[in-house]
Amino acid sequence: MKFAITHPMHSHPYNPELVTAAGIAKVAAAAEAAGFAGFGFTDHPAPTQRWLESGGHDSLDPFVAMGFAAAHTTTLRLIPNVVVLPYRNPFVVAKAGATLDLVSGGRFTLAVGVGYLKREFAALGVDFDDRAKLFEESLGVIRAIWTTDDLTVDGEHFTAKGITAHPRPISTPHPPIWIGGNTAAARARVVTHGQGWCPFRAPAVLAQTARTAALDSVEMLAAGIGDLRRRLEEAGRDPFGVDITFTNDAGGNPGDDDFDADAFLAGTAALEDVGVTWVQVLVPGDSLAHALEAIERFGTEVIGRSSAPVRPSGAGIA
Repeated sequence: MKFAITHPMHSHPYNPELVTAAGIAKVAAAAEAAGFAGFGFTDHPAPTQRWLESGGHDSLDPFVAMGFAAAHTTTLRLIPNVVVLPYRNPFVVAKAGATLDLVSGGRFTLAVGVGYLKREFAALGVDFDDRAKLFEESLGVIRAIWTTDDLTVDGEHFTAKGITAHPRPISTPHPPIWIGGNTAAARARVVTHGQGWCPFRAPAVLAQTARTAALDSVEMLAAGIGDLRRRLEEAGRDPFGVDITFTNDAGGNPGDDDFDADAFLAGTAALEDVGVTWVQVLVPGDSLAHALEAIERFGTEVIGRSSAPVRPSGAGIA
């Protein structure tokens, strides 16, 4: 099992210690030292004040921030949580991703989602109702630009002729693509385009807000993984060849006074049994000191006692 954290900007307003150069570098370096395998940032370029006041959070640009984190680490994989792909032109995403993979020595994973904040789409001039089609087309364009010279694209939303975008990523054939979402459509996209699936814990109310399917138990997750594996096998792909991420709600979070590492490890084992390969861990964002303390604690009490990784990240690239 591998563990990852998202830079702990969980609120509005954020703690200003977390957005300084020193703050980002310290969190990334601490995560690597503790044995975390992944580190990333969220993606909200134009959130509304209403969303922020209703439980939303501030954010940094994920590509810029991951590039800075890459310069202060050597093994940590850079995994956004997640890039809202319809917000951006896929040629620009491909260039940013290739650059990050290059400067990090092949440590970039492109985790992407469709998005759900209607007013953020409007602020960025993107048709909210067209986001699924934009997402699908963008995935194909990104994979093509990473692997093809003299590329011609004649799509519904993107048209280009004779494009060669070098330097290419170091990762071969390209950086892993992880696809977020709880729906059958998300799993179908993994089969066609992806090397990872990123469902998230979503009770019915949250699922309605995030415009996705409810998923609030290990049993529901196991059913989704079973469906994904069936689809992969039918497509001629290794049904066990993709990464699957999820959160573990057993034992609490390492920033809590009553964090129970034994319960967390038991919950992790249950997730591993159904096919999860990465666990996202929540780190407190109330202060830099508390974040660093929680990261070190988790490294000692959980990572140091956990089993070896299930499979190398990026396995099953097709």
